[in-house]
Amino acid sequence: MIVCAGAMESFEFAKSIGIGMVEPAINLTKILLNSNRLPKKIIFIGSCGLYGDEKLLEIYKSTQACNYEIAGIMGLGYTPIDMKIAKVSQETNIINSSNFITNSKDISIKFKNLGFMAENMEAYAIWCVAMKFNIDFELILCATNYCDENAHNDFIKNYPKAKENITKYLKSEGII
Repeated sequence: MIVCAGAMESFEFAKSIGIGMVEPAINLTKILLNSNRLPKKIIFIGSCGLYGDEKLLEIYKSTQACNYEIAGIMGLGYTPIDMKIAKVSQETNIINSSNFITNSKDISIKFKNLGFMAENMEAYAIWCVAMKFNIDFELILCATNYCDENAHNDFIKNYPKAKENITKYLKSEGII
């Protein structure tokens, strides 16, 4: 099953499930509960912002998502949730999710130093639902921006090409 956020990030071959952390969790759960048969895999496609200096408009894949908030980075809050970040190989891209997009280069570097490669608002919500239903999960994201003061403007400017790159990649891999 291929899913996407929707709105600006819609694809004709993917089910739109909502933007942010809450809408995708609710809508994907509803889709799965109303399915006659659960899919073997959920593939989420969309954009991401990079914490490091990886290349823009490249495709990045991951099976790892986390929700680590800026309040944790800044020491301005606490959580009773176990926030251990898995130490995995360099080849594993860990995607961080939050309802807020990082637009500070300094904070971006701190996320990178914790082991995160990029951020996408919906990734963690979809990962949680997939894990709850015991379904394989994969992210296929195209980087539209760096997580800095230009994040939003660069996203708007680069998204049309990112959408094209995602579609081309999915076709080349025989996914669509």
